[in-house]
Amino acid sequence: MKEPEAIDYPARHESFEHWFQTPLGRTLLAEQREFVNQELERLTGARQVQVCVSHRLPLANGTDFSHKILTTPRWFPHIPDGVVVCDADELPFPNDSMELVVLHHTADFSPHPHQVLREASRVLRGEGTIALIGFNPVSLWGLRKLLSRHRHGPWGGRFMLRSRMEDWLRLLDFSIDSSVTRFFRLPFQRTALGRHPVLSGQRFLPIGAYYCILAKKRVYAPLPRRPAWRKSKVIALPGGGPIGAARRCAPQPGERFNNSMDHRSLNDR
Repeated sequence: MKEPEAIDYPARHESFEHWFQTPLGRTLLAEQREFVNQELERLTGARQVQVCVSHRLPLANGTDFSHKILTTPRWFPHIPDGVVVCDADELPFPNDSMELVVLHHTADFSPHPHQVLREASRVLRGEGTIALIGFNPVSLWGLRKLLSRHRHGPWGGRFMLRSRMEDWLRLLDFSIDSSVTRFFRLPFQRTALGRHPVLSGQRFLPIGAYYCILAKKRVYAPLPRRPAWRKSKVIALPGGGPIGAARRCAPQPGERFNNSMDHRSLNDR
């Protein structure tokens, strides 16, 4: 039985980056930048990181963060400041060090997509936001991938279900703030239809070329534990009996009346 051929992910990263230089790729990237900036412009904080296929494809430039870091899976000559060379599933950042993590088609082009989300959750602070962008398999772009005989450009990606990514995020203690699909254009370069939406009404259907999920990392405060009952704090009652012990409060048959006042004291009144 023939073993499946190993996927050359670095080659697919490079092919996908070059595809963004095509007319369709530039249009998609411009739409993604506009939408992500619009959705994240209200966020502020100390640090944000974009884990991406290439540092040449930045998103979320309109946010108000003091430090904006980009990661890239390959080393390039003359890499600018603020760019870190690392794998998406092994980020070199401390725990709880980021207020915003942007995953730009990162899970689509990673051999370990679930670990990508785990690493993003690890470096994200509590109540921080993750923006996850991926290609939608339930779309004409997903159909094009199934029918394509080559794996260049976006067609070399995984195209993972949006519902699956949402489930993974929930398992990592994220709450989904919003989840939408975007970009309703045909997946072809040389066609007049490729420059316009196929149907104007399809914007209300979840069949856009890509999805964007915004989720917030929840931190649950532990329930305060009640202090243990200490016997040294117990106050002994007169008589040596514990609280709630049965005591005789009325004379039993055959017993004389016993009280602090005897008959003589009663007669003295």
